[in-house]
Amino acid sequence: MVEEVWVEKYRPKKIEEIVGQEEVTKRLSTYVEAGNMPNMLFAGPPGIGKTTAALALAMELFGEGWEANFLELNASDERGIDVVRGKIKEFARTKALRGGFKIIFLDEADALTKDAQNAMRRSMERYSSVCRFILSCNYSSKIIEPIQSRCALFRFRQLREDAIRDRLSYISGKEGLTITDDAMELLLLSSEGDLRRAINMLQSSSAIKKEIDAEVVSAATSVVMPGEIRRLIELAMKGEFMESRKLLRELIMGYGVAGEDLIAQIHREVFRLSVPDEMKIHLAGVIGEYEFRIVEGSNEIIQLEAMLAQFALKGGK
Repeated sequence: MVEEVWVEKYRPKKIEEIVGQEEVTKRLSTYVEAGNMPNMLFAGPPGIGKTTAALALAMELFGEGWEANFLELNASDERGIDVVRGKIKEFARTKALRGGFKIIFLDEADALTKDAQNAMRRSMERYSSVCRFILSCNYSSKIIEPIQSRCALFRFRQLREDAIRDRLSYISGKEGLTITDDAMELLLLSSEGDLRRAINMLQSSSAIKKEIDAEVVSAATSVVMPGEIRRLIELAMKGEFMESRKLLRELIMGYGVAGEDLIAQIHREVFRLSVPDEMKIHLAGVIGEYEFRIVEGSNEIIQLEAMLAQFALKGGK
């Protein structure tokens, strides 16, 4: 039997169960009480509850059989004008089975082309009596102004660590797992406020063993232990470039971590160093330069070694 994905298994079914978005859930609950809702724009980083909020709202508004009144599309997969003229218009023009209106949920709406957004604006106007739109995006500024003016804006905040910790502890209890404090800290550090990512990392770790410590999390998710990152930086800062270069290659080969992920971990760890703020400012500038080079397609190992060389030069001074 294939194990169910935990992100879906433990997805909240009610608005009140959504964690870390108290202001948003309070406003959405008023729409459930009224039995009606406007067009809405959900904005915020990934993994913080935008899709969950849309699904929970539909479930509470329509009850059993809510799927018949709900259409979910991902604009990053179908971003052209054809999807608006086809799927959206076809769904919007049919009568709702219950509730008086339907809901179209368009995830990653900021990936839609401008022509597609303009076509969707016309559909929002034409079918306003029988259909409501929920647009989800990372950046509301990428949505054209005519659509923004027709939607109630909901800004989802990045989740606090205590909210993610509570949810992971709840899931762990349901699944019979034990998590050490260092494993929990590594999950929180690596997820960066993304609850979906944290849950996926937890499920990957549980496939190895039920007693989860930091080493299990690191092995399951290819996240380098913070202590190793700290040692890498400190070696370079002491001017021991060849030793830090050797450790860098061991980490890349041992963990199979990508250059972009590794440099992001180095960036986080730099600000935990016991060095003057002036030094942290300089190192942040160096990291930014080499991260840009890696993103642009340069060889990851060469650029990371060059970055460590800059650390060694600055540290030696």
